[in-house]
Amino acid sequence: MSGFSSVTAASESVIPWRSSPAVRVGMSLGIATGLYGISFGALSIAAGLTFWQTQALSALMFTGGSQFAFIGVLSGGGTGAAALGAASLLGVRNTVYGMTMNALLRPRSWRKVVAAQVTIDESNAAASAQSTSLERKRGFWVAGVSVFLLWNLFTAVGALLGDAVGDPGQWGLDGAAVAAFLGLLWPRLREREPLAVAVVCGVVTAISIPLVPSGIPVLVAAVVALAWGLMGARSARKRVHS
Repeated sequence: MSGFSSVTAASESVIPWRSSPAVRVGMSLGIATGLYGISFGALSIAAGLTFWQTQALSALMFTGGSQFAFIGVLSGGGTGAAALGAASLLGVRNTVYGMTMNALLRPRSWRKVVAAQVTIDESNAAASAQSTSLERKRGFWVAGVSVFLLWNLFTAVGALLGDAVGDPGQWGLDGAAVAAFLGLLWPRLREREPLAVAVVCGVVTAISIPLVPSGIPVLVAAVVALAWGLMGARSARKRVHS
C-alpha cells in the first residue's frame, strides 16, 4: 500500500508544465490582479505622486492593499508618516505569509531574496492550494512573478493615463480608489471572521473620522484589526495547550 502511495505521489509530482493546474491558477491570478495596477497608477498620480514615485511604490512596496492605503491617506490630506504607518500595518500579514512559504518551499541562495519580494496574497494562495511540493513551487513562483511583472506594467500605464486625463475630480477617481481597494478585499471576506473584522474596522473608522486628523482613522482601524488577530492567535494557542 505504501509502495502504491509512493508511485502515485511520484506521478503527481511530474505533471507537465503546460497542463499544470498550479501554472494555470498562477497565470490567472497574475492577469486578474495585474490589471488593478491601472487603477493604482492613475490614483497615485491623482494623489500628487510623480510617475517615478508611483513606479517605485509598485516595485518596492509591492502589496496592493498597502499601496492603496498609502495613496488613500495622502489623498485624504494625511501626512506621509500616517500614510506609511497605514501601509506598514496592512503589510504585516506578508510577514506571516513569508514564514509559511519559507517552511513550505525552502528557497535557497538568491531565490530566497526574490521569494521574499513576491510573497503576497496571490502567491501564498496559489501555493497553498496545491497538493504536491512541485505544484506548490510552481503556483508560488508563477503567481508571484506574473503579478509582479503585470502589476508594475499596468501601474505605468495607469500613471501615464493619470497624467493625460487632467483633473482627477472630473473622472471620479476618488471613488475609484475605494472601488479598487474593495475589489482586492472582497474575495477575502468569504468567511465569517474576516467579514466581522471588516465590519468592526469600518465602524471604528466612521467614528474616528470627525475626532482625529486626516489619515489617522485608517491607522486606528489597522490597530483594531491587528489586536483582533493577536487575540485570535492567543486563543488558538490556549486551545492547543489545553
